[in-house]
Amino acid sequence: MRRYITDPSHVIEADDIQVRDNLTVETIPLRIERREVKKLRNKEIASVKVVWGGPAGEN
Repeated sequence: MRRYITDPSHVIEADDIQVRDNLTVETIPLRIERREVKKLRNKEIASVKVVWGGPAGEN
């Protein structure tokens, strides 16, 4: 493998995202993908897989 040579044209600009002071971003859930309950010896643990959308203000 060759060593990477830095080139400013390789930099990809990210879209502007509004971030709050406490570094959180609101997102909206699109749909619930899967629900399951895992059974251990003494207890059951419920889990939900959620598909999240982009930031809340984004169209």
